[in-house]
Amino acid sequence: MKRLRYLLPVLLVAALSAGCLKGNNNPTNPNPEGIFTGEFRLISKKANKNTIDTVKANIKLTLTESNASYSITGDTATIHAGSKGIYGINGLGIGFADNTLSTANAQKNAPVINGKAHLNGSYYFVYNGIVFQMKTVVGDTVAFEYDLKKVN
Repeated sequence: MKRLRYLLPVLLVAALSAGCLKGNNNPTNPNPEGIFTGEFRLISKKANKNTIDTVKANIKLTLTESNASYSITGDTATIHAGSKGIYGINGLGIGFADNTLSTANAQKNAPVINGKAHLNGSYYFVYNGIVFQMKTVVGDTVAFEYDLKKVN
């Protein structure tokens, strides 16, 4: 009984302080939806060279969650083609199916057709409610990076 008397204050302090400890109050990040603008980067390593080439374009990505559709507009005259289609999210992965591609090219991840990139295939992404970043790598020579911010 004497041991319990000495142990009781220790247990009481531990129980009271446990209620004051910070819990996991971090809300889960929402799925990206809306209009995003920013920079697209096509990063490539030329065959038989050690140099890396980066070309950029300013784009606008619209994601509509209600019908799982997307579209790319903006600077689509240079390195990124206008793309539209459907998308889906699974954890930290997001997949796109570009309706503007032929059947053969639709099977490719991040295809470059006639010098223009298409938003198609699987990407890793991070989104905090404002900043939306996606990336995919094709083989060991090409990477697509999207660095976007929500505008609406």
